[in-house]
Amino acid sequence: MGDSFVIDGLAGEKRLTGTIAVGGSKNALLSVMAAAMLVDGESHFENVPHIADLESMSRLLEGLGAYATHRGNTLSINAKELTSAVFEQSAAKSLRASILLVGPVLARLHHVSFPHPGGDVIGERPIDIFLSAFEKLGATCTQTADTYSISAQNGLSGGTIFFRMVSVTATETLMMAATAANGPVILKNCAVEPEVVATAEFLKLCGASIEGAGTPTIHIRPSSLMPPSSAFRIIPDRIEAASFLALGALAARDLTVTNLDISHLDAVLDVLERMGVPFSTSKDAVRVEAPDYLHPVRLRTHEYPGFPTDAQAPTMVLLTQAEGESDVIESVFDGRLNYTSELVRMGANITLVSPHRANIRGKTPLHAANIESPDLRAGLAFVLAAILAEGTSKVGGAHLVDRGYEAIEKRLSDVGVSIRRA
Repeated sequence: MGDSFVIDGLAGEKRLTGTIAVGGSKNALLSVMAAAMLVDGESHFENVPHIADLESMSRLLEGLGAYATHRGNTLSINAKELTSAVFEQSAAKSLRASILLVGPVLARLHHVSFPHPGGDVIGERPIDIFLSAFEKLGATCTQTADTYSISAQNGLSGGTIFFRMVSVTATETLMMAATAANGPVILKNCAVEPEVVATAEFLKLCGASIEGAGTPTIHIRPSSLMPPSSAFRIIPDRIEAASFLALGALAARDLTVTNLDISHLDAVLDVLERMGVPFSTSKDAVRVEAPDYLHPVRLRTHEYPGFPTDAQAPTMVLLTQAEGESDVIESVFDGRLNYTSELVRMGANITLVSPHRANIRGKTPLHAANIESPDLRAGLAFVLAAILAEGTSKVGGAHLVDRGYEAIEKRLSDVGVSIRRA
């Protein structure tokens, strides 16, 4: 199978119809997979997306001695006997979420060794907030070249940790590790994303004592974790939902996005409303159509419940079709607007005012191009741009899109997109 998408564009026509379902959350899945490493036994999950990041995380788990079995949309993880505290280098370097495993492995084996985590190239993601947090819980951290080692031979102590910057993965992995500490742990300035709440809910299903997940302060008391009595359902992917809603606002005659959680989409729906996109909601679906006129908006990414940085790139494509001047301020990651140069090559009028701010002037028709995806989210944005454009585009780096979107070409084909692999 090739690593490019070949897409015949709609030349701005609004023809897509039907239903497209949102899968389980990539970020929630990776977090609860790491949390399952705390459990001396087998954990079961459902609504599991078949994505490349699942395979990468599974390889990491198996390298540590666990077993991961994926069938259809279910997953079983047996972490009864961990045999290694050393992360497999290539898998860890390819997956930023490998950092999530540090807390559980350290808690179980009292030491852990791992390379600098990899993932998308979208600016600096400091690791020192993880290391300093573990040191405050009594661990010793050392670094040799590109390898970090953390040890806590007598286990982690209790204590209070203030995160100097809000971090989803730091909140999650410290919360996991704290369940096995020798005393109560308080985490302050925590991320409040739904994925953090989902991780806490899974741990509580296993017997953890966690209070405050979903607020800036989380209290964790030590507890013995047992395999959950029932399968844990992965929450819907709010970023995938936002991506499909952007597609509908661009090119749909009548598109329904299903299997989503409306309560996680307030900021996304607010932007659509301000832009004049007609949509209606039900408990787990949004019906959307592309309007004849889109209003420009000023958009700023922010930690939840603000507008998600991971939905910024697909929304950027939508803003190229707004009548007037829009601004996007990327406040979470450095370098996350660099992909816009490729949209400019397709005809968009986007100016980078600074590394964190883009000015978009529309409406501009887009034309086909051969472009290469730099990361997961920009890759999906390029797919949306190619669907909108006139002519046939080739979007390289399909493996990056596969990291977070299951069978994307089949799902898009089902609603009227002409897309194939090459």
